[in-house]
Amino acid sequence: METQEIIQSLPNLSINERLKIAEFALELVNQQREFLTKEKQKRQLALAAITAIEDYTGDSELNVFSDLEGEDFYEYPDKD
Repeated sequence: METQEIIQSLPNLSINERLKIAEFALELVNQQREFLTKEKQKRQLALAAITAIEDYTGDSELNVFSDLEGEDFYEYPDKD
């Protein structure tokens, strides 16, 4: 059944039947919107992960502080 046929048949239905159709159609729209939003989020997270790879590789500035591992960077005053 085509969209135009559905629209033309609506006046022949009872109010209760039209409400059921409207409710069902809205539920489908909400489900699809939710799914698309989740898919879009997944794509954005994947893109962010790919672009962040450069930040965590070898000579990036993000790793510069790892050179300080094991060294004290603050000297506490002696409590003698």
